Amino acid sequence: MQLHSDIKPISWVKNNARQMIESVSESGNPMIITQHGEARAVVVSVREYDEMQQSLALLRMLADSSMDVEAGRLRDADEVFADLRTSLAEKARART
Repeated sequence: MQLHSDIKPISWVKNNARQMIESVSESGNPMIITQHGEARAVVVSVREYDEMQQSLALLRMLADSSMDVEAGRLRDADEVFADLRTSLAEKARART
């Protein structure tokens, strides 16, 4: 990732929006938009945004799991799988 080449002033964005979208879509690199010399926004492709959201969701699940372990909120794997089998069987019976 070459952030130094992907920093553009907002005036450039106003005149080159299409080029900006093509650039972030093709390169996968974010583009930093500045206003009055300060970074104000980051533009990323939809693919990169989706990947970031998925990564954040996974990190949240890991953090939640870690807190559960620390708090002693644990269940035996056999119990969990038995509950899942029961739940799936009930759903299958409801469909028929």
